[in-house]
Amino acid sequence: MNKGINRRRAQESRAAIERLYITMRHLFNRGSYKPFGISGQSLREALLTLSPEIYGSMAEEERVEMDGLLYVMDRLPKGIEECRFIRLISKEGFADSNFEVIIPPKRRRNCYRIDEEQMFVEMTRGRSDIYDILTHLTFLYIESSKILRNSMDAKGRLRRDWYRLEEIVQREDKGEDFNVEIAYTYLSNILGRTFEETEEACKKFSASQANNSLFHITYWLGKIAIAEHKSGTDREVLFSSTLRDRVGHHIYGDRWASTIKAYFIENEWLDRPVHIISANMHSVINVIYARAALQKPSEEYSIYELATYVSNPGNDKVRQKIRNYALKNGMYQIDDPKVTNISVQIIDTEMIDFSINGDDFQVDEEAVRQGKPILLVMDYPFGEQGYELMDELLKPFDDEKDLTLNVKSISIMGKAGILEGNKGDIMIPNAHVFEGTADNYPFYNDLCRKDFEGEGLEIYDNGPMITVLGTSLQNRDVLQYFLRSSWRAIGLEMEGAHLQKAIQSAARVRKSIREDVTLRYAYYASDNPLITGHTLASGSLGKEGIKPTYLITLNILKKIFAVQEKEQPTE
Repeated sequence: MNKGINRRRAQESRAAIERLYITMRHLFNRGSYKPFGISGQSLREALLTLSPEIYGSMAEEERVEMDGLLYVMDRLPKGIEECRFIRLISKEGFADSNFEVIIPPKRRRNCYRIDEEQMFVEMTRGRSDIYDILTHLTFLYIESSKILRNSMDAKGRLRRDWYRLEEIVQREDKGEDFNVEIAYTYLSNILGRTFEETEEACKKFSASQANNSLFHITYWLGKIAIAEHKSGTDREVLFSSTLRDRVGHHIYGDRWASTIKAYFIENEWLDRPVHIISANMHSVINVIYARAALQKPSEEYSIYELATYVSNPGNDKVRQKIRNYALKNGMYQIDDPKVTNISVQIIDTEMIDFSINGDDFQVDEEAVRQGKPILLVMDYPFGEQGYELMDELLKPFDDEKDLTLNVKSISIMGKAGILEGNKGDIMIPNAHVFEGTADNYPFYNDLCRKDFEGEGLEIYDNGPMITVLGTSLQNRDVLQYFLRSSWRAIGLEMEGAHLQKAIQSAARVRKSIREDVTLRYAYYASDNPLITGHTLASGSLGKEGIKPTYLITLNILKKIFAVQEKEQPTE
């Protein structure tokens, strides 16, 4: 009986996801919508039906969801709660204007406050970026409705708590003192939370320097909702015509890849073997360069101890020292902060000093000197952006089939949600399944369980990763279905299927890379959305993420720098 109920709930949730994306695509093509119009209502109802884990108590009528609100505000530009009009734009020249650039701390987007009522947000990473922000905005509007209801009595009159909150925000804006505990009391009534919950949430918001205070955010979400309710001053989300024209055309991916390829041509590296690594911008250079840059021998520091030391928030000068050393010893960095927000490190292994390496990073120096491999480390893409960037990087130069990068291996290190296990555990997939489609991408993974054993971390393999349409759109029923059904999925992420689609197109259709190119995929668990308090909204991994990050990095580099026969899959 329970199995049937769970299956039905999973089907309802998957239908809600489908409705959300169909509606979003329709609204994008139309060019605008009003969050509290008919179209906006369709989005709100679908999101409430889905009730994603990351948005916690969103479906409750009175209680404003605090962790979900902080998660969303960290990914939206500061001050967006004050704006009635949100316009999503492409690269349209604002970077060269005098408007202040606002960049959310957890989403690298250039945003511009045009006037008191309007915010422009640049979308340069494809449809996933657009769907992501629309989902967050829909959540924000749902919570603003709760603030509206909690601020009014049965006759539609504003309560005393609302006026007191208004006074507090005015004092806060002027830098005047006020009784914080009394303020928490008024705010807790409007949020529908306990005094204790409100106090804790206010402290979390205060710790985030990129956000306004919770008093300020609550007041402005409520103020605009009240104005819309009483006088019909509608909120509106708009999409510029330039954005609608450019999405899906790989304009930014082509520019990004062309810059990289031009550097290879300039240095006459087209014949040298290239190993592409999708990872963060610190772990590869720390493993390769940190010991030599800091003169920290392996007898004194393991790679994990060294990484912990380097990642300390107060060690900016240490990190800069490693970067400066790397730039003088074979590393070149290409940044693209204004367009794709995806940086690239190109490392010439001929210039690396491996002599200070220890037992935890063994390198066949002779093989490296003979092979002269080039490492191309690209930062994490976002959703469908992964296809755009990898597709452009692997395709022939100017459509000339005989002019391509000499790609020997592609390694993907990612962070993902795990379905069994805990934060920090390792996932080694054998396929990617694209949620909501019939697209499945099985592959032979050159990484395996034995590469990670003996390090004290749980390892999950022999299953696919689910590439989801958005991490904020997953609920317990859908995730349980992928875990318990015949899919036997081990985790969920946003880029794998898109990256593998581009790789298979290059290998089997365009023939611009070897068909037997070595593939390595490994993920570390940033969250477990099936465990309360372990979702992405509960916070980052912090120091817990250092060991799995560097363990995966080490294994990828060991495979690249070692001479070995590639293990073939067993029948």
